[in-house]
Amino acid sequence: MLKKILIANRGEIACRVIRACRKLGVASVAVYSDADAASPHVRMADESVHIGPSRSTLSYLDGAKILDAARQTGADAVHPGYGFLAENYDFAAAVISDGLAWIGPRPESIQAMGHKQNARDLAIRAGVPVVPGTGRMDASNPEVLLAEAERIGFPLLVKAAAGGGGIGMRQVFEPSKLVEAAAATQSQAKAAFGSDHIFLERFIPCARHVEVQVFGFDTTAVHMYERDCSLQRRFQKIIEEAPAPDIPMEVRQEMQKAAINLAVSVGYQGAGTVEFIFDVNTGEFFFLEMNTRIQVEHPVTEMITGLDLVAMQLQYAGGELQAMTQDEIQQSGHAIECRLYAENPEKNFMPSPGKLSLFDLAEVDSERIRIETGYEQGGEITPFYDPMIAKIIAYGADRADAIEAMLGALAKVRVQGIKTNLDFLISCMEHTAFRSGQVSTGFVEEHKSTLLQAQSKVA
Repeated sequence: MLKKILIANRGEIACRVIRACRKLGVASVAVYSDADAASPHVRMADESVHIGPSRSTLSYLDGAKILDAARQTGADAVHPGYGFLAENYDFAAAVISDGLAWIGPRPESIQAMGHKQNARDLAIRAGVPVVPGTGRMDASNPEVLLAEAERIGFPLLVKAAAGGGGIGMRQVFEPSKLVEAAAATQSQAKAAFGSDHIFLERFIPCARHVEVQVFGFDTTAVHMYERDCSLQRRFQKIIEEAPAPDIPMEVRQEMQKAAINLAVSVGYQGAGTVEFIFDVNTGEFFFLEMNTRIQVEHPVTEMITGLDLVAMQLQYAGGELQAMTQDEIQQSGHAIECRLYAENPEKNFMPSPGKLSLFDLAEVDSERIRIETGYEQGGEITPFYDPMIAKIIAYGADRADAIEAMLGALAKVRVQGIKTNLDFLISCMEHTAFRSGQVSTGFVEEHKSTLLQAQSKVA
């Protein structure tokens, strides 16, 4: 049983983990940078430790400082949240080497799934379909690059082999643009991930981004159904929902089975997510990647299953959660999550840091609405971290009911002092294509002008 957990993160996910700690009677330790000294997660925790300047490389990405904080406070476990060091093999291994419990999968699983090419190979061995593509390669030989591209066929994506989160990813629609795109991705990959290897992958023009929540128990695993995360801008999600709309049940069940097979094949432990691309035109689905951590959008899964995934993570790491069977997990209703960002949709969603002169979500809260945030009125959205301000999650008896609940909640959100995507979210929820379930990864780009016009009317 765990007694004190250090949360190696900030913002809303740190607050979320602290709430789970309180629920289970476990003490919590927060860490914070200069920029976060007055943040809610610092006050919520039982203890807090300053770990450095505002830049994440000097604070939240400095594993040595975080381990020092754990030793200083007598913590017996570390929860990494998402982002920062959550999927860092070396940090996870160092935590365990220090005699602490790592609240996440084994470092070996993180390493295996963290490299996108390795993950593809593992998926193939587990019998999981993958998007046609290449092995890892460099961009120094244009002839090889073009030959592989012709074999796959245009359009295609150039991706960083060691990366994720859309960083460095580029769409290429014709051969004349390939070499330049590959070189740019290679350069960005080297800077972001320390590896300049890339790979090519077929681009599916009309695609859905569907992911399956899993929880592994080493030799067995269960799924908590699927989420649709297709509404994105710049390859980053803004609206997620569960279950995935307008995908045949048998296809969703095949995805769930594939996710379980992959998790079991690597002896996965704890919470994880297997992501797929669903081809709307052909009805095929392909493995995309596995995220070896809790996801930003985990609340929609919790809303339709009644489970507490973060509490489950803590209980499993402390030896208190035994293997579950699939029939123990039921789903009901529909849930939607909207990410409220400090950004300007009219300027290509450019971040909009600044002080929250007004930030009021009090009237939003209700039985069917859940709020997750790491900010409060008077707080500041700095340029140092992700500009997400809050997540609003709505539950309904069905999808239409959940949409109406979400629209009611968004109408009550009050934010001043910065630009946000609030009105843009409302425009998305009101759009006829979204309401009918016609979502895809290209939804925002396809309907952008209409959505921006509707946004101006909302404002």
